[in-house]
Amino acid sequence: MLIDQIKQRMFQAIKAGQTLEKEVLRTAVGEVTRSGDEPTDERVLGVLKKLVKANQETLGAATDEEQRKALQIEIGVLEEFLPATPGPDQLRALLAPTADAIRAAAGPGPAMGIAMKFLKSANVTAESRDVQAAIAELRKNPA
Repeated sequence: MLIDQIKQRMFQAIKAGQTLEKEVLRTAVGEVTRSGDEPTDERVLGVLKKLVKANQETLGAATDEEQRKALQIEIGVLEEFLPATPGPDQLRALLAPTADAIRAAAGPGPAMGIAMKFLKSANVTAESRDVQAAIAELRKNPA
């Protein structure tokens, strides 16, 4: 289970004296286990994504260089446990079968709906900002 991998990595960080890594992993374990619900991989991934998103938002507002470095390290540690997601270029290729429908959509919102529905049916998980970038490219560059 994913929670066991995170705990194992946390104990390795403790032994290695990596305080920042230990703390971010301890926070993740705490977030997953505090509800008392079964720590399924799906729940763990949801918590990790939430923590990464929160850190990215804080990073965007941070001006202190030390804080920025710490947040980047935390994000990197957490992202190691998340499945890789395709970037805009890969998404553009994946969305090729729906390119005509995306171009014909009334605007970015409907185009996003078409893209997300297609990606979900293909069991592809992607960041919305990457999907938006892929859609923008598809809409401005007819094949």
